[in-house]
Amino acid sequence: MSMKPILAENVEAHLRVLTEGIGVRLAGSEGERRAVDYIAEQIRSFGGDVQIESFAMNERAVAEQHLNLCIDGRWQSFPCSLLSNTCGTEGITVEAPVAFFEPNDFLRDDLSCFSGKAVVFFNCFFESQEHYRRLHAANPAFLMAVDVRYPDDSLRADGMFPLYTRTFGPMTVVNVPYLDAWCWKEQHASAARLRVLGGMKPGTSQNVIAELPGDDPDAEMLLVSCHHDTQADSVGADDNGTGVVAVLELARALAGVPRRRTVRLISFGGEEQLSVGSADYVRKHRTELSRRCALLLNFDSFGSLLGWSEWSCCCSDDMGRHLTQFFADHGEYLRIAREEVPLADHFPFAACGVPCAWLGRANCVAGRFFHHRTDDTIARLDIPLVTRYLNISAAYLRQLAQQNALPYNPSIPKEQSVQIEKTWQELFGGWDGI
Repeated sequence: MSMKPILAENVEAHLRVLTEGIGVRLAGSEGERRAVDYIAEQIRSFGGDVQIESFAMNERAVAEQHLNLCIDGRWQSFPCSLLSNTCGTEGITVEAPVAFFEPNDFLRDDLSCFSGKAVVFFNCFFESQEHYRRLHAANPAFLMAVDVRYPDDSLRADGMFPLYTRTFGPMTVVNVPYLDAWCWKEQHASAARLRVLGGMKPGTSQNVIAELPGDDPDAEMLLVSCHHDTQADSVGADDNGTGVVAVLELARALAGVPRRRTVRLISFGGEEQLSVGSADYVRKHRTELSRRCALLLNFDSFGSLLGWSEWSCCCSDDMGRHLTQFFADHGEYLRIAREEVPLADHFPFAACGVPCAWLGRANCVAGRFFHHRTDDTIARLDIPLVTRYLNISAAYLRQLAQQNALPYNPSIPKEQSVQIEKTWQELFGGWDGI
């Protein structure tokens, strides 16, 4: 039985619904719920069995945010974006002297010099729980986080690792553009004022699970995943409208062909808060996943108009070679990276022992220059390329679903598993974490 091709017009139609019809899809928000309804409705329309699993998380609900810096005795306004899983100022204007915190400042024995300061924090992440604990204990007035991966004048949204804030307590942290921070240092900014009305509130997000049953209940299971939520103020055409389209169109393509193996497709919520939905799913289904799953293909941000594509793999060498060779045989040559990359939904599955590969596409050494920005729109995408990748992926999954034996060793190398477990504990709190 032939498989229906995935068409570029269908890819674009899905993307327009997600980005123009629905728009921003913050975890826990009405926009995310509309995306969940759309995904479920589409999969059910061609006979897919859909289940929706809800999980608790924190919803970012910010009504106002204002940042001002005092430069040469004059207060000037600058853009900012409150990180998810941090706290606002309860609508109160907080004023404090400016202090600059470089990564090497963690070498200090004592961080009390940052107490009560408006700290320009030269990074967008904390590299460890211990670093977060120490700066939190110093009790700064608030942090202004600079994403050092992108030295430009753009404002980006992001989030704090939820394990850190729940373990040690939240701080008020806003993202600021790199070149604004450069200006503050160059012009000797003396003080900062921040007012944020709103912050985080208890919420609920959803994972959408579609099952395409195979004929052999004892055969291994194949998984496909994406996430449907976005960052604040971003319609997320690439991150991750492209992934949602992958799940929808791969489900459509595979639904009508015979399969020995079951194919399960999942769209996760809460990825932008460090894969909260994916981690929740894996913790709930750990036994089944460890026993049955032979592959997870995760699709996240793979449509950039210009750039290069790669599979980030947590799997055996022969699985990685088999995957990339299949794409090469169909005229698409993708790099392969052997790295853990904990900031995507495949990672909790790797912690569970499921061999994984994440398809992404970069356009600069830091990733994508429009990462988490308001201009992550359809105009940034190569829709014909997305369509080609999905047709090849559909053919690959069909082949695996029908073969009597898998053509590779479905495992993760021991040395990689050791690092995965270490990171799983540090960032996610392990199997007993949040």
